[in-house]
Amino acid sequence: MNQRRIFAGARLRAIRIERRLKQSELAASLAISPSYLSQLENDDRPLTPALVERLSRAFPLDWREVAADDAASRLAALRDANADPLFGEPLDPAQLARFAEQQPALAERFITLHEAYRRTGQRLEMVDEALASDSTSAARLPWEEVRDWFHFANNYVDSLDHAAEALAARLGGLSPETGAIEGYLRDALSVSLIYTGQAGLRSFDAEMGHLTIDPAQPVESRRFQLAHQLAALALKDEIAAVVESAALRSAASRQLLFIGLCNYAAGALLMPYARFRAEARAVRHDIDRLAQAFGTSFEQACHRLSTLQREDMRGVPFFFCRVDMAGNITKRHSATRLQFARFGGACPLWIVHEAVAIPDRILVQLAETPDGVRYVSMAKGLVKPSGRYDRLPRRYAVALGCEAEHASEFVYADGLDLASPRAATPIGISCRICPRADCDQRAFPPSDRPIAVDPDRRGVVPYRVG
Repeated sequence: MNQRRIFAGARLRAIRIERRLKQSELAASLAISPSYLSQLENDDRPLTPALVERLSRAFPLDWREVAADDAASRLAALRDANADPLFGEPLDPAQLARFAEQQPALAERFITLHEAYRRTGQRLEMVDEALASDSTSAARLPWEEVRDWFHFANNYVDSLDHAAEALAARLGGLSPETGAIEGYLRDALSVSLIYTGQAGLRSFDAEMGHLTIDPAQPVESRRFQLAHQLAALALKDEIAAVVESAALRSAASRQLLFIGLCNYAAGALLMPYARFRAEARAVRHDIDRLAQAFGTSFEQACHRLSTLQREDMRGVPFFFCRVDMAGNITKRHSATRLQFARFGGACPLWIVHEAVAIPDRILVQLAETPDGVRYVSMAKGLVKPSGRYDRLPRRYAVALGCEAEHASEFVYADGLDLASPRAATPIGISCRICPRADCDQRAFPPSDRPIAVDPDRRGVVPYRVG
């Protein structure tokens, strides 16, 4: 079978222009001559498998959008699986392309098997949760069930995201102003607005049509509460359809999912997908600049970045979490290979724990998980004021990160030594499932490995991992 010839001159040129690269600069990064690049850009020559591989590594976010047919998608998925540190040195790109083209059924099964392997790793986290909480899957609390629903939905709800984007357009702006949201609530939905702190952060009387908002909240929080109520009313049919299809076990779970979907739609309304993704890439995912551009909080901008998983317009695969002062993970999602502990805290070596104690300062870390994958992580401690003296403010930290291959897209990676083998902090997921035998910060031994205890010797921890 002849190998499919790939001509992508227009896309190559667009990438070069978008990155403001000269032909000589892009050619050097691809290890080819400028004249060869010129021929490729004019579609005089097709791409070789080796060049496809280099482009995928150099521009992972841009280049994966080129693949549209089954063969190209299969090769892209096979390349992702082949890059897993589990397999050691990746196969030669030409060999991988021949495999995908000549043995498509076998390649599909390899991809499926690798995905099952990754899913098995996620299932192992459930063992960690069961050990820590002494509960079974059948006994999951409603908030755990909803958390897992968002996880397996990849934190992206296509129908709702498109509906919120269309609603934002109807409000007359790519990122609706507070006045536009208030006006739509009053004029289109017959909702009267009351600003007082007597009814919590937000309270809606459906019978009277009164929406009460606490004015002591930061302006970004007040705007989000308005957007939440607007989504709950204007997109109620779309939200109800998603809740109905979720097949959750309890009424409490369905109610929590409804609230979560309203929050999701509020974020999509304030930060419409296409514009937010374009702006994020333009500023290399600088959270402060995004928050200023869209009038949102730092946390809201981080959370929105973790939802950019639209099939034909994906964003950088990020992980996102929020950690409280006790180390509990109160929000979490990962579109990367990094998966969070499902119960309790995260690895104590992760920079997010230090960020909790240092509010309003951004900390950056290069970390490496036991599977050999490296991540660039940004964490910032935040303080959310209560608006009154007799109520303590809420303190927590948020973290956002991506795999090191996307470092060029992530402004926080600037200044990190990504190439040094010793520059990365060795982190794990949870002590109970972390295989590292030499970690001085270990709180518990791994649940699947034996330990040796010598009463005549004492290290940092009182046992050795077998």
